[in-house]
Amino acid sequence: MMSVNEANRVLADADLLAGETEVTAAITKIAEELTTRLADSRPLFFCVMNGGLIFAGQLLTKLNFPLEVEYVHATRYGASTSGGRLNWIVRPTRDLAGRTVVLLDDILDEGVTLGAIADYCLEDGAREVLTAVLVDKIHDRKFKPGYRADFTGLEIEDRFLFGYGLDYKGFWRNAPGIYAVKGL
Repeated sequence: MMSVNEANRVLADADLLAGETEVTAAITKIAEELTTRLADSRPLFFCVMNGGLIFAGQLLTKLNFPLEVEYVHATRYGASTSGGRLNWIVRPTRDLAGRTVVLLDDILDEGVTLGAIADYCLEDGAREVLTAVLVDKIHDRKFKPGYRADFTGLEIEDRFLFGYGLDYKGFWRNAPGIYAVKGL
């Protein structure tokens, strides 16, 4: 477990890659795209916990059309910095039959978790599943070649990121920007 002093040192040493103004503009852009695409469809939005919390909270207030909101919680990380097998904590509980489902998450790294949640929703009867992420990490390690979210706020270099929902060892989801851990 990281101490408060260690956590403060991580933030103090980190590189700011996208400030609060840039992140807010990216969220607004996604909101506009989602509104154009979904305003007449009565979609069901799922916040992917815990990372998607801040992104979803800020995005949803910019969507001025009828929608429903739930959450799912599946993880491959826990408090570690590398992924393992998918662990469901909370599965969808709503009837997905015939619905447009939108998954809101903080980051698309390799895409394994987001892809597995999307597959689950389709298998459970969703008509379509769209994905919206605040950050798409630029690299060639996606679980399927060319895998992308349907809506992306920022494309950021392949480093260990935190802030705006992304965490470093459980800390700094609340950091007011997208930061990269120094040396990672």
